[in-house]
Amino acid sequence: MVHLSVNLNKVALIRNARGGNVPDLMQVAKDCERFGAQGITVHPRPDARHITFDDVRQLKEIVKTELNVEGNPTEDFMQLVLEVRPHQVTLVPDAPEALTSNAGWNTDEHEAFLTSIIGRLKAAGIRASIFMDTNTALYASAKRTGADRIELYTEAYAAGYEKNKEAVLRPYVNAAKFGADLGFGINAGHDLNTENLRYFAQNIPELLEVSIGHALISEALYLGLENTIQRYLYQLR
Repeated sequence: MVHLSVNLNKVALIRNARGGNVPDLMQVAKDCERFGAQGITVHPRPDARHITFDDVRQLKEIVKTELNVEGNPTEDFMQLVLEVRPHQVTLVPDAPEALTSNAGWNTDEHEAFLTSIIGRLKAAGIRASIFMDTNTALYASAKRTGADRIELYTEAYAAGYEKNKEAVLRPYVNAAKFGADLGFGINAGHDLNTENLRYFAQNIPELLEVSIGHALISEALYLGLENTIQRYLYQLR
């Protein structure tokens, strides 16, 4: 079964709007695991508009499944993850002002930088994943960085799903197979939801993990967190 990692950024965003501890991020993380999630994902950004560095430290103490920390590998970010040592770090090339991640790495251009970063992660015993588009021409340089996994950036799939799901899925099928043949584990994330997730997972047998936050937390406002997580797990079975 593909693992579901719940991204808690939006929970932190609501909490930060009032400056207190409601909702309680740590309790939500515990509840997500209790309701069946196989991982927790967070993406701290420089402006701390949702997840903070202290959140990451506290989550490492309470997450019992798998903690995945996403982010642009600035030196501050690297110092945090090397201190906390989450199970997985997903490297994302997002600008500080970005609302959300919006592109994968150009590993041809950034190979030397990523190789150095990933070497530091792996020396600390942390699994390294890099956020990638479906352009398999970049995958050879991605492999040379030493990354363990790639996370396929699925916005294009989600955006085109209703119009022509077969066509928009095809590049992801090819990318996953190509990446797996190179020895990568395959993760995926961005705009996946209960409408498009099952088709994606059923047609990509190499898929190991999906990271889902915005849609899942939004649906939970209507359906409740436990019910929503169960609905996502059902799509992955």
